[in-house]
Amino acid sequence: MRFTLVLQLGISYILKRGSGVSLCEFDRGAMQNPLVMTIIGMDRTGLVESIARVITEHGGNWLESRMCRLGGRFTGILRIHVPQENEEALVKALRGLQAQGLDVAVFPDRVAFPVSGRIAVLSLVGQDRPGIIHQISAALANQKVNVEELETQCFSAPMSGEMTFNAFARLRIPESCIVSDLRAELENIGSELMVDISFNET
Repeated sequence: MRFTLVLQLGISYILKRGSGVSLCEFDRGAMQNPLVMTIIGMDRTGLVESIARVITEHGGNWLESRMCRLGGRFTGILRIHVPQENEEALVKALRGLQAQGLDVAVFPDRVAFPVSGRIAVLSLVGQDRPGIIHQISAALANQKVNVEELETQCFSAPMSGEMTFNAFARLRIPESCIVSDLRAELENIGSELMVDISFNET
């Protein structure tokens, strides 16, 4: 099971019919605390439902998530809002999912950092080898470029059977970045590693 999920919920989050869970109204007037969590467990049917059930039972609002199967594990990151008075009970209930083989780590999301700079996207494809992400990320870090999203995968090429590495990144480019220098460095890395790199500002 592999997917990307982004949900914006209105008054209530509706679980599948027959689940036996009463709907918990999302009170927009209550003080809402933002939480970010990571989850990991052996992949099986019902993992997402078990998390959604606990969040719903505590009046939480599911906002954003990225979840996928990696190997035999189901992993994800998730951001929610929960009424302030329910936060402690929710965190305890989420940690209780460990008994079902699901490890959940919960973090407060209290600090809002100012966002500035331009958006760019980077894509890469080529024969898999160690160090690709290290060299690319080092070039970005040298120019103070922030990696906001990164997705990678490795697969067998249909004709040759060789392992092919593919990457996609969403980047935040600061005003201090000399884009021409960054582009040239990425081109040099592409030539050295024999991979195709595309870099474009949006």
